[in-house]
Amino acid sequence: MKLRHVILAAALSLLPLSAHAGAKLTDFALAERIKAKIAAGEPLDIYVSYHDVSNEFAPFMKAGVERAAKEDKVSAQFIGPVGADADGQISEIETLMGKMDGLAISSVSTDALAPLIDRVIAAGIPVVTFNTDNPESKRLAFAGQDLVQSGREAGKLMAKVLGDKGKVMITTIDAAAQWSLDREKGAREALTAEPGIEVVSTLNTGTDPQKIYAAIENAMLANPAISGVLSLECCSTPAAGTWVERNNAADKVKVVGFDLLDQTVQLVQDGNVEATIDQAPEKQGFAAVDLIVQFLKGQTIENLDTGVGVYTKENIAEVAK
Repeated sequence: MKLRHVILAAALSLLPLSAHAGAKLTDFALAERIKAKIAAGEPLDIYVSYHDVSNEFAPFMKAGVERAAKEDKVSAQFIGPVGADADGQISEIETLMGKMDGLAISSVSTDALAPLIDRVIAAGIPVVTFNTDNPESKRLAFAGQDLVQSGREAGKLMAKVLGDKGKVMITTIDAAAQWSLDREKGAREALTAEPGIEVVSTLNTGTDPQKIYAAIENAMLANPAISGVLSLECCSTPAAGTWVERNNAADKVKVVGFDLLDQTVQLVQDGNVEATIDQAPEKQGFAAVDLIVQFLKGQTIENLDTGVGVYTKENIAEVAK
């Protein structure tokens, strides 16, 4: 099957996020101080907590938050820990309880953050999730990609570019993070469905760019039989592609990953990354703020699937700068 046909199949098989009846302000016990601000026409203070503001994906999210603040005429602050730190994320949000008119959150850990989300909701402050969902909490809506399904589609792409046969290494900058666990679950489901595919390991690279590359290089030296590298996020994708480039290994090792960092786009153009999946981070950042604003204006809000885009050498020019 040609890869362009795989792309179409992936797009068609992506299911919408789980059904959500919709959240209404009339059903929500809004804090009196927020009611007073709305009645007085005062600018709202929305806080957007991202699970790691230091990673290379964060600036795209922040750009969406800033655009929403401008268009919706609110104050929107992009906050979060440096490095994936659940305690740090919780502590920062707790200090803002009396200031927030709304909270959008991408959780480091769904288990750790769910009780906090519920406390914020109980205080009469609307909460939505974005990028990483927290479905067990009382959050009002989620904006982002279905992480398990996007991992599943990445796994299918990996299997196809390998001709359904080979040894695959999964890479991630934070194997313990919920977004990574969800995406890996989907990827493994797809890969293990093919008898000729063996998942040899999951490599936890950390977030430092030099250490990511070194970890991948060492893993490839330790297991030269690896024929596929499946990255679960923005930052190990270009590192894997760079390893392929430096070792002239494009005919031996196939890379499938995520996101459209400039380096990744170039690696796809050069044939050192076979495919990369976009998850629309700017759109997610915008939606994180906009959902809260629309809710406080009295509109019903629902889960928003920000979609998926699969890019290969055939169509990467659409997004190349």
